[in-house]
Amino acid sequence: MKSLYLAFKANVALEEVKGEKTVAQIAGEFGVHPDQVRKWKDQLLSMLPELFSDRRKKREEDRDELEAELFRQIGQLRVENEWLRKKSSEGTVEEKKELVERDNEAIAVARQCELLGLPRSSYYYSSTRDDEYNLELMRLLDEQYTKVPFYGVRRLTAWLRARGYIVNPKRVRMLMWRMGLQAIFPP
Repeated sequence: MKSLYLAFKANVALEEVKGEKTVAQIAGEFGVHPDQVRKWKDQLLSMLPELFSDRRKKREEDRDELEAELFRQIGQLRVENEWLRKKSSEGTVEEKKELVERDNEAIAVARQCELLGLPRSSYYYSSTRDDEYNLELMRLLDEQYTKVPFYGVRRLTAWLRARGYIVNPKRVRMLMWRMGLQAIFPP
């Protein structure tokens, strides 16, 4: 449809360039406004020198370069798609971290993380928590909970602080939640 419209514009502009008819006659014959006829004629005349210039070759070369780049991108996407199909699985953050291949030159680590649905910060994150300290606290909480199961977060926090451990209720609550402990209250 667009090519038909372009051919129509070219015919109208050519009629005006020939100079055999007036602008009003051409406009009436083709059913367009006279200003439009003049505009198309000016456009045709401005494009004629370019028809035989090197710019046209340059545009074709640019088009070929663009086409080559698009084919390269398609190839890259095929590689990524194949990689994802092979590696993709629903899993934990740790499992997804293991799927990332640092030495894969075809797909960057950032793109692998994106394809796996793994935030890149999670891939590079290394825990700075005192896991040994938390394990020690959990052991102490378990022993105390076994002795007095009616102690809640506040009492266990106070009990740990009395023994010289640096804790707050938030940490004690989190550790109790991890262990599945909950204070037993009388009915």
